[in-house]
Amino acid sequence: MTKTSSGNFFEDFRLGQTIRHATPRTVTVGDVAIYNGIFGPRFAVQSSDAFAQAIGYHHAPIDDLLVFHIVFGKTVPDISLNAVANLGYANCRFLQPVYPGDTLTAVSEVIGLKENSNRKTGIVSVRSSGFRQDGTLVLEYVRWVMVRKRDEAAAAPADHIPRLPTAVEPNLLGDACPPINVGAFDTTLSGSAHKFGDYRIGEKIDHVDGITVEEAEHQMATRLYQNTARIHFNNFAESKGRFGRRLIYGGHVISLARALSFNGLANAFHIGAINGGRHVAPLFAGDTVFAWSEILATSELPRRADVGALRVRSVATKNRSCEDFPLKAGEQDDPAVILDLDYWVLIPR
Repeated sequence: MTKTSSGNFFEDFRLGQTIRHATPRTVTVGDVAIYNGIFGPRFAVQSSDAFAQAIGYHHAPIDDLLVFHIVFGKTVPDISLNAVANLGYANCRFLQPVYPGDTLTAVSEVIGLKENSNRKTGIVSVRSSGFRQDGTLVLEYVRWVMVRKRDEAAAAPADHIPRLPTAVEPNLLGDACPPINVGAFDTTLSGSAHKFGDYRIGEKIDHVDGITVEEAEHQMATRLYQNTARIHFNNFAESKGRFGRRLIYGGHVISLARALSFNGLANAFHIGAINGGRHVAPLFAGDTVFAWSEILATSELPRRADVGALRVRSVATKNRSCEDFPLKAGEQDDPAVILDLDYWVLIPR
Protein backbone atom coordinates (compact mmCIF):
# COMPACT_ATOMS: atom_id res chain seq x y z
CA MET A 1 0.00 0.00 0.00
CA THR A 2 1.18 3.50 -0.79
CA LYS A 3 2.03 5.76 2.11
CA THR A 4 0.93 8.88 0.25
CA SER A 5 -2.64 10.16 -0.11
CA SER A 6 -4.44 11.23 -3.27
CA GLY A 7 -7.24 12.81 -1.23
CA ASN A 8 -10.92 11.97 -1.17
CA PHE A 9 -13.01 11.83 -4.33
CA PHE A 10 -16.76 12.33 -4.45
CA GLU A 11 -17.61 8.65 -4.05
CA ASP A 12 -15.48 8.42 -0.90
CA PHE A 13 -17.79 10.68 1.13
CA ARG A 14 -20.72 9.48 3.25
CA LEU A 15 -23.55 11.48 4.75
CA GLY A 16 -22.92 12.05 8.45
CA GLN A 17 -19.21 11.29 8.12
CA THR A 18 -17.04 13.16 10.66
CA ILE A 19 -13.45 14.04 9.76
CA ARG A 20 -10.81 15.34 12.19
CA HIS A 21 -8.30 17.30 10.17
CA ALA A 22 -4.51 17.54 10.44
CA THR A 23 -2.54 19.57 11.48
CA PRO A 24 -2.90 21.91 14.47
CA ARG A 25 -1.78 25.43 13.62
CA THR A 26 -0.47 28.02 16.06
CA VAL A 27 -1.24 31.49 14.72
CA THR A 28 1.62 33.97 15.12
CA VAL A 29 2.31 37.64 14.53
CA GLY A 30 4.40 36.45 11.57
CA ASP A 31 1.24 35.03 9.98
CA VAL A 32 -0.47 38.36 10.57
CA ALA A 33 2.41 40.24 8.94
CA ILE A 34 2.29 38.07 5.82
CA TYR A 35 -1.50 38.37 5.59
CA ASN A 36 -1.30 42.16 5.98
CA GLY A 37 1.48 42.34 3.39
CA ILE A 38 -0.64 40.52 0.82
CA PHE A 39 -4.05 42.10 1.40
CA GLY A 40 -3.34 45.38 3.21
CA PRO A 41 -6.32 45.44 5.61
CA ARG A 42 -6.34 48.62 7.70
CA PHE A 43 -9.01 48.06 10.37
CA ALA A 44 -7.67 49.69 13.54
CA VAL A 45 -8.72 46.98 16.02
CA GLN A 46 -6.73 44.29 14.17
CA SER A 47 -3.85 46.67 13.40
CA SER A 48 -3.00 48.08 16.84
CA ASP A 49 -2.59 46.45 20.24
CA ALA A 50 -2.94 49.89 21.83
CA PHE A 51 -6.22 50.65 20.02
CA ALA A 52 -7.64 47.19 20.71
CA GLN A 53 -6.74 47.27 24.41
CA ALA A 54 -8.21 50.75 24.82
CA ILE A 55 -11.62 49.57 23.68
CA GLY A 56 -11.69 46.23 25.54
CA TYR A 57 -9.66 43.50 23.78
CA HIS A 58 -6.71 41.72 25.45
CA HIS A 59 -4.59 42.45 22.37
CA ALA A 60 -5.24 43.10 18.70
CA PRO A 61 -7.21 40.01 17.61
CA ILE A 62 -6.35 37.95 14.57
CA ASP A 63 -8.24 39.18 11.51
CA ASP A 64 -11.54 37.27 11.24
CA LEU A 65 -10.83 36.18 7.69
CA LEU A 66 -7.33 34.96 8.53
CA VAL A 67 -8.95 32.72 11.18
CA PHE A 68 -11.47 31.56 8.58
CA HIS A 69 -8.80 30.79 5.98
CA ILE A 70 -6.60 28.86 8.42
CA VAL A 71 -9.52 26.70 9.56
CA PHE A 72 -10.59 26.31 5.92
CA GLY A 73 -7.04 25.29 4.97
CA LYS A 74 -7.09 22.47 7.55
CA THR A 75 -10.11 20.97 5.76
CA VAL A 76 -8.70 21.03 2.23
CA PRO A 77 -6.61 17.80 2.19
CA ASP A 78 -9.68 15.80 3.27
CA ILE A 79 -12.53 17.71 1.61
CA SER A 80 -11.34 19.55 -1.46
CA LEU A 81 -7.93 18.29 -2.57
CA ASN A 82 -9.66 17.05 -5.72
CA ALA A 83 -12.03 19.98 -6.06
CA VAL A 84 -12.95 21.62 -9.32
CA ALA A 85 -14.15 24.70 -7.46
CA ASN A 86 -15.34 25.90 -4.06
CA LEU A 87 -18.88 27.12 -4.70
CA GLY A 88 -20.34 28.87 -1.70
CA TYR A 89 -20.78 29.40 2.05
CA ALA A 90 -23.60 29.70 4.58
CA ASN A 91 -24.31 29.99 8.30
CA CYS A 92 -20.76 31.05 9.22
CA ARG A 93 -20.42 32.39 12.78
CA PHE A 94 -17.36 33.84 14.49
CA LEU A 95 -17.77 32.73 18.09
CA GLN A 96 -14.65 33.75 20.04
CA PRO A 97 -11.72 36.08 19.41
CA VAL A 98 -8.44 34.47 18.38
CA TYR A 99 -5.13 36.01 19.48
CA PRO A 100 -1.50 35.44 18.44
CA GLY A 101 -0.29 32.29 20.16
CA ASP A 102 -3.62 30.46 19.92
CA THR A 103 -3.59 27.05 18.21
CA LEU A 104 -6.41 26.14 15.82
CA THR A 105 -7.73 22.71 14.82
CA ALA A 106 -10.66 21.75 12.60
CA VAL A 107 -13.36 19.08 12.37
CA SER A 108 -15.88 18.64 9.53
CA GLU A 109 -19.16 16.78 9.16
CA VAL A 110 -20.54 15.81 5.74
CA ILE A 111 -24.11 17.18 5.62
CA GLY A 112 -24.93 16.98 1.91
CA LEU A 113 -24.08 15.02 -1.24
CA LYS A 114 -25.33 15.37 -4.82
CA GLU A 115 -23.84 13.78 -7.93
CA ASN A 116 -23.79 16.04 -10.99
CA SER A 117 -25.56 14.93 -14.14
CA ASN A 118 -22.28 14.48 -16.02
CA ARG A 119 -21.27 11.85 -13.43
CA LYS A 120 -17.75 13.26 -13.47
CA THR A 121 -18.21 15.37 -10.33
CA GLY A 122 -20.47 15.88 -7.35
CA ILE A 123 -21.31 18.53 -4.77
CA VAL A 124 -20.15 17.88 -1.20
CA SER A 125 -21.55 20.04 1.60
CA VAL A 126 -19.75 20.12 4.93
CA ARG A 127 -20.13 21.86 8.27
CA SER A 128 -16.64 22.72 9.49
CA SER A 129 -15.74 23.82 13.01
CA GLY A 130 -12.57 25.51 14.25
CA PHE A 131 -11.41 25.05 17.84
CA ARG A 132 -8.87 26.76 20.05
CA GLN A 133 -6.31 24.70 22.01
CA ASP A 134 -8.58 24.59 25.08
CA GLY A 135 -11.44 23.10 23.07
CA THR A 136 -13.35 26.38 22.69
CA LEU A 137 -15.31 26.61 19.45
CA VAL A 138 -14.17 29.79 17.68
CA LEU A 139 -15.67 29.39 14.20
CA GLU A 140 -18.34 27.32 12.49
CA TYR A 141 -19.46 27.44 8.86
CA VAL A 142 -21.02 25.46 6.02
CA ARG A 143 -19.53 25.30 2.55
CA TRP A 144 -20.23 23.33 -0.59
CA VAL A 145 -17.61 22.29 -3.08
CA MET A 146 -17.57 20.51 -6.46
CA VAL A 147 -15.34 17.44 -6.21
CA ARG A 148 -14.13 15.11 -8.96
CA LYS A 149 -15.03 11.43 -9.03
CA ARG A 150 -12.22 8.92 -9.10
CA ASP A 151 -14.26 6.62 -11.35
CA GLU A 152 -17.10 8.09 -13.41
CA ALA A 153 -18.87 4.73 -13.39
CA ALA A 154 -18.70 4.38 -9.61
CA ALA A 155 -21.99 4.29 -7.73
CA ALA A 156 -22.67 7.55 -5.95
CA PRO A 157 -24.34 7.96 -2.56
CA ALA A 158 -27.99 8.99 -2.55
CA ASP A 159 -28.55 12.70 -3.07
CA HIS A 160 -29.16 14.82 0.02
CA ILE A 161 -29.25 18.62 -0.11
CA PRO A 162 -29.11 20.26 3.34
CA ARG A 163 -31.57 22.95 4.36
CA LEU A 164 -29.73 26.03 5.54
CA PRO A 165 -30.88 29.34 7.04
CA THR A 166 -30.85 32.27 4.67
CA ALA A 167 -29.20 34.45 7.32
CA VAL A 168 -27.75 34.27 10.81
CA GLU A 169 -30.18 35.81 13.29
CA PRO A 170 -28.90 39.07 14.85
CA ASN A 171 -29.43 37.72 18.37
CA LEU A 172 -26.68 35.15 17.61
CA LEU A 173 -24.10 37.80 16.78
CA GLY A 174 -21.38 39.32 18.92
CA ASP A 175 -19.91 36.43 20.92
CA ALA A 176 -16.45 37.05 19.44
CA CYS A 177 -16.55 40.74 20.34
CA PRO A 178 -15.92 41.73 23.98
CA PRO A 179 -17.82 44.69 25.49
CA ILE A 180 -16.51 47.79 23.73
CA ASN A 181 -15.65 51.10 25.39
CA VAL A 182 -17.23 53.29 22.73
CA GLY A 183 -15.83 56.43 24.32
CA ALA A 184 -12.30 55.12 23.72
CA PHE A 185 -13.02 54.31 20.07
CA ASP A 186 -11.00 57.11 18.47
CA THR A 187 -12.57 57.78 15.07
CA THR A 188 -9.59 59.85 13.95
CA LEU A 189 -7.29 56.87 14.45
CA SER A 190 -9.84 54.40 13.07
CA GLY A 191 -10.04 56.34 9.81
CA SER A 192 -13.73 57.29 9.73
CA ALA A 193 -16.29 59.25 11.74
CA HIS A 194 -19.18 57.05 10.53
CA LYS A 195 -20.79 54.79 13.15
CA PHE A 196 -23.85 52.55 13.31
CA GLY A 197 -26.44 55.33 13.07
CA ASP A 198 -24.84 56.81 9.96
CA TYR A 199 -25.76 53.91 7.67
CA ARG A 200 -29.15 53.39 6.02
CA ILE A 201 -30.82 50.33 4.53
CA GLY A 202 -30.41 50.40 0.74
CA GLU A 203 -27.32 52.60 0.87
CA LYS A 204 -24.68 51.61 -1.69
CA ILE A 205 -20.97 52.31 -1.30
CA ASP A 206 -18.40 52.18 -4.08
CA HIS A 207 -15.13 51.23 -2.40
CA VAL A 208 -13.29 52.97 -5.26
CA ASP A 209 -9.88 51.32 -5.21
CA GLY A 210 -8.68 48.37 -7.28
CA ILE A 211 -6.08 45.68 -6.51
CA THR A 212 -4.31 43.69 -9.23
CA VAL A 213 -3.53 40.12 -8.20
CA GLU A 214 -0.09 38.67 -8.96
CA GLU A 215 0.62 34.98 -9.51
CA ALA A 216 3.15 34.72 -6.69
CA GLU A 217 1.07 36.48 -4.03
CA HIS A 218 -2.09 34.40 -4.42
CA GLN A 219 -0.03 31.23 -4.11
CA MET A 220 1.85 32.63 -1.11
CA ALA A 221 -1.44 33.52 0.59
CA THR A 222 -2.89 30.07 -0.02
CA ARG A 223 0.25 28.41 1.32
CA LEU A 224 -0.01 30.65 4.38
CA TYR A 225 -3.25 28.82 5.20
CA GLN A 226 -1.69 25.40 4.40
CA ASN A 227 -4.38 25.03 1.74
CA THR A 228 -3.08 22.26 -0.53
CA ALA A 229 -5.72 22.27 -3.30
CA ARG A 230 -3.86 21.37 -6.50
CA ILE A 231 -5.87 23.72 -8.66
CA HIS A 232 -4.10 26.69 -7.03
CA PHE A 233 -0.50 25.44 -7.36
CA ASN A 234 0.10 22.77 -9.97
CA ASN A 235 0.45 24.57 -13.29
CA PHE A 236 1.76 21.41 -14.94
CA ALA A 237 -1.61 19.76 -14.28
CA GLU A 238 -3.84 22.81 -14.54
CA SER A 239 -2.44 23.85 -17.92
CA LYS A 240 -4.27 20.78 -19.22
CA GLY A 241 -7.38 21.38 -17.12
CA ARG A 242 -10.65 23.25 -17.34
CA PHE A 243 -9.18 26.77 -17.28
CA GLY A 244 -5.73 26.09 -18.73
CA ARG A 245 -4.06 27.78 -15.76
CA ARG A 246 -4.04 27.98 -11.97
CA LEU A 247 -7.25 29.19 -10.35
CA ILE A 248 -7.06 31.72 -7.50
CA TYR A 249 -8.54 30.49 -4.20
CA GLY A 250 -11.99 31.99 -3.75
CA GLY A 251 -11.16 33.11 -0.23
CA HIS A 252 -8.51 35.37 -1.73
CA VAL A 253 -11.28 37.39 -3.35
CA ILE A 254 -13.18 37.62 -0.05
CA SER A 255 -10.11 39.04 1.70
CA LEU A 256 -9.52 41.52 -1.13
CA ALA A 257 -13.15 42.70 -0.99
CA ARG A 258 -12.95 43.04 2.78
CA ALA A 259 -9.72 45.04 2.60
CA LEU A 260 -11.19 47.31 -0.09
CA SER A 261 -14.31 47.86 2.03
CA PHE A 262 -12.28 49.88 4.55
CA ASN A 263 -12.90 52.85 2.25
CA GLY A 264 -16.52 53.38 3.31
CA LEU A 265 -16.80 50.89 6.20
CA ALA A 266 -13.65 51.64 8.21
CA ASN A 267 -15.34 51.29 11.61
CA ALA A 268 -16.98 47.96 10.76
CA PHE A 269 -14.11 46.28 12.58
CA HIS A 270 -15.52 42.78 13.14
CA ILE A 271 -17.25 40.22 10.91
CA GLY A 272 -19.92 38.67 13.12
CA ALA A 273 -21.20 36.15 10.59
CA ILE A 274 -21.30 35.24 6.92
CA ASN A 275 -24.88 34.55 5.86
CA GLY A 276 -24.08 33.23 2.42
CA GLY A 277 -21.84 33.72 -0.54
CA ARG A 278 -21.23 32.70 -4.12
CA HIS A 279 -18.07 32.55 -6.14
CA VAL A 280 -19.78 33.73 -9.30
CA ALA A 281 -16.82 33.48 -11.68
CA PRO A 282 -13.13 32.56 -11.48
CA LEU A 283 -10.28 34.98 -10.87
CA PHE A 284 -6.80 34.66 -12.38
CA ALA A 285 -3.47 36.37 -11.89
CA GLY A 286 -3.29 39.68 -13.73
CA ASP A 287 -6.94 40.54 -13.05
CA THR A 288 -7.77 43.66 -11.04
CA VAL A 289 -10.38 43.39 -8.29
CA PHE A 290 -12.84 46.15 -7.36
CA ALA A 291 -15.73 46.04 -4.88
CA TRP A 292 -18.92 47.76 -3.78
CA SER A 293 -21.32 47.13 -0.90
CA GLU A 294 -25.00 47.59 -0.09
CA ILE A 295 -26.47 47.87 3.41
CA LEU A 296 -29.20 45.21 3.50
CA ALA A 297 -30.29 45.61 7.12
CA THR A 298 -29.35 47.20 10.43
CA SER A 299 -29.87 45.68 13.86
CA GLU A 300 -29.50 46.93 17.41
CA LEU A 301 -28.16 43.82 19.11
CA PRO A 302 -29.98 42.43 22.17
CA ARG A 303 -27.98 42.92 25.35
CA ARG A 304 -25.50 45.26 23.59
CA ALA A 305 -25.54 49.05 23.77
CA ASP A 306 -21.95 49.38 22.55
CA VAL A 307 -22.15 47.98 19.01
CA GLY A 308 -24.77 47.45 16.34
CA ALA A 309 -24.82 45.16 13.32
CA LEU A 310 -24.95 46.02 9.64
CA ARG A 311 -25.98 43.33 7.18
CA VAL A 312 -23.81 43.99 4.14
CA ARG A 313 -23.82 42.61 0.63
CA SER A 314 -20.38 43.01 -0.92
CA VAL A 315 -19.90 42.43 -4.62
CA ALA A 316 -16.44 42.02 -6.13
CA THR A 317 -15.67 42.47 -9.81
CA LYS A 318 -12.68 41.87 -12.02
CA ASN A 319 -11.34 44.43 -14.47
CA ARG A 320 -14.36 46.68 -13.98
CA SER A 321 -14.74 49.59 -11.58
CA CYS A 322 -17.88 49.77 -9.44
CA GLU A 323 -19.14 53.35 -9.61
CA ASP A 324 -22.36 52.06 -11.22
CA PHE A 325 -22.67 49.09 -8.81
CA PRO A 326 -22.55 46.19 -11.31
CA LEU A 327 -24.46 43.05 -10.34
CA LYS A 328 -26.81 41.74 -13.03
CA ALA A 329 -26.96 41.91 -16.81
CA GLY A 330 -30.62 41.18 -17.39
CA GLU A 331 -31.40 37.85 -15.72
CA GLN A 332 -27.75 36.81 -15.62
CA ASP A 333 -24.85 37.86 -13.44
CA ASP A 334 -22.83 40.73 -14.85
CA PRO A 335 -19.81 39.13 -16.59
CA ALA A 336 -17.43 41.15 -14.41
CA VAL A 337 -18.87 39.91 -11.09
CA ILE A 338 -16.75 37.30 -9.32
CA LEU A 339 -18.09 37.34 -5.74
CA ASP A 340 -21.45 38.00 -4.11
CA LEU A 341 -21.12 37.89 -0.31
CA ASP A 342 -23.80 38.50 2.35
CA TYR A 343 -22.47 39.06 5.88
CA TRP A 344 -22.95 40.85 9.21
CA VAL A 345 -20.39 43.34 10.54
CA LEU A 346 -20.27 44.93 13.99
CA ILE A 347 -19.73 48.68 14.28
CA PRO A 348 -19.71 51.07 17.27
CA ARG A 349 -22.95 52.83 18.15
